[in-house]
Amino acid sequence: MDYQHNVGPFWLIGAIIGIIPFWRICKRIGWSPWLSLLIALPIANIIFVYFLAFSQWPSGRGTELPRGT
Repeated sequence: MDYQHNVGPFWLIGAIIGIIPFWRICKRIGWSPWLSLLIALPIANIIFVYFLAFSQWPSGRGTELPRGT
């Protein structure tokens, strides 16, 4: 039995389920929500998650407490 024909719809549903939370996260932190489409691409999704975790968010700039206080 050939299972390749049944994978397409499940991949699409999985990609959409993964994109929706990242769309909202990108919107909230001040980045373009279109960046969340990187979640659907192999390797790019891992790089994007690490970039998201370790970069300075545009919405957080200027909100840090001054050092030395």
